[in-house]
Amino acid sequence: MHTAGKPLFRFDNTYARELPGLYLPWKPAPAPAAKLLFLNEPLADELGLDRAALLSDAGAAIFAGNAVPEGADPLAQAYAGHQFGGFSPQLGDGRALLLGEVLDRQGRRRDIAFKGSGRTPFSRGGDGKAAVGPMLREVLVGEGMHALGIPTTRALAVAATGEPVWRDRELPGAVLARVAASHLRVGTFQFFAARGEVDKLRQLADYAIRRHDPDLDGATGRYLALLERVSQRQAMLVAQWMNAGFIHGVMNTDNMTISGETIDYGPCAFMESYDPQAVFSSIDQNGRYAYANQPAIAQWNLARLAEALLPLMASGDDARATAEAVTQATAVLEAFPGHYQAALLRGQRVKLGLGDGEGAREAADSALANEWLALLQAQGVDFTLGWRRLADAAEGNDAPLLALFAQDEPLQEWLARWRARWTAEDALPPAMRAAVMRRANPWIIPRNHRVEEALEAASERGDLGPFERLLAALRRPFEERPEDAAYAEPAPAAVTACYRTFCGT
Repeated sequence: MHTAGKPLFRFDNTYARELPGLYLPWKPAPAPAAKLLFLNEPLADELGLDRAALLSDAGAAIFAGNAVPEGADPLAQAYAGHQFGGFSPQLGDGRALLLGEVLDRQGRRRDIAFKGSGRTPFSRGGDGKAAVGPMLREVLVGEGMHALGIPTTRALAVAATGEPVWRDRELPGAVLARVAASHLRVGTFQFFAARGEVDKLRQLADYAIRRHDPDLDGATGRYLALLERVSQRQAMLVAQWMNAGFIHGVMNTDNMTISGETIDYGPCAFMESYDPQAVFSSIDQNGRYAYANQPAIAQWNLARLAEALLPLMASGDDARATAEAVTQATAVLEAFPGHYQAALLRGQRVKLGLGDGEGAREAADSALANEWLALLQAQGVDFTLGWRRLADAAEGNDAPLLALFAQDEPLQEWLARWRARWTAEDALPPAMRAAVMRRANPWIIPRNHRVEEALEAASERGDLGPFERLLAALRRPFEERPEDAAYAEPAPAAVTACYRTFCGT
């Protein structure tokens, strides 16, 4: 499809071209009544796309699956995965299609993929479709995460299909167009490792290296180095989740990317009252993916990646080579908690308005952060607002922070220790310290009840107004604007206590 003689997308599809046998060619299912509900115009600009063309009927036809754009090579990727600890040898893109790859304005390669575009050979009996509400959730949470500076896949568009999908009831159907650094997952490697297809596994690993760690291309020991890079990226990512109070909800190995981006905003949620054991996912009945468990689960998932890469890491076929590879991979995995704790503390120091430090100061700062979190937990303080109002205290205004606590004395004691820590470094003017903290501690996050309100209005009444207003606020998470005050307020405790999220399939 062309606009003014030019393709709408400038595709360069390396996955389709370089990895035959690692996917199945497929096409999206047509939609009876395509209608564009959302276009991410800033992201379209970033990708070098023609916004006006994408907002037209031609754009709606593409995003709903009715027209395959010129240069696309739509395909369903194969992957496996551990789901809640149990291994499924074949999952794959059951309701997703990789449309193709484009180079953005900065020369970065980005996938454009559909979610909810119909059945594929990997659908496992599902309908392959998606509903309006869950696809708009991907927009809200993904754009909220992006505005917070957390690596994430992002929604480019959502198109209504004009046909119903059935879950527990009839819902309006939709297709999401998602942009990612790539859709390579831990489970992608598990798929070929489980089959003993070492040649394909090597092709995949070399492709991942060229795409995400090109400085390792062709290097001796590159597969171990790939594991180390992925481990470091995941350590930084999960630390950012924890510092934002984000709970992914379904950290299966097929939902862990090689790129270090957050993927799949199904049963996810943000904490309100600080609770390390918080679980919101309706399918996580045993709390495997609770907030506090996320770092350990990330390490567990990385161990599964190490197992998959082991045939490539071993320098030979004998037991000695395998044992050496196991030792090297184990060292990488054992280093993960240290990388994670360092990344977590770096973020906490900025949130606390503190500078860097090593040795004793590092240990003292970690203890100070943990004491702060214990205070939030003991008094049921809202995680996001607690951090935000700490910036007011840095300026000398304790009242907004004190208003969040039922008991003043423990907080006052902690504030005294926190302020004493400032004297151990070059003193920043209070206004400057507070400004640094406000750039790290958001006022607005995707509050669960506000997200649900927006999705209900869009799904039940076709009213996109609440969605659009919430999205605009989420894109300015660090600005305190009076007109956005409702989006900063926590839900009533009774609402949060019974809140559950669902995967949308």
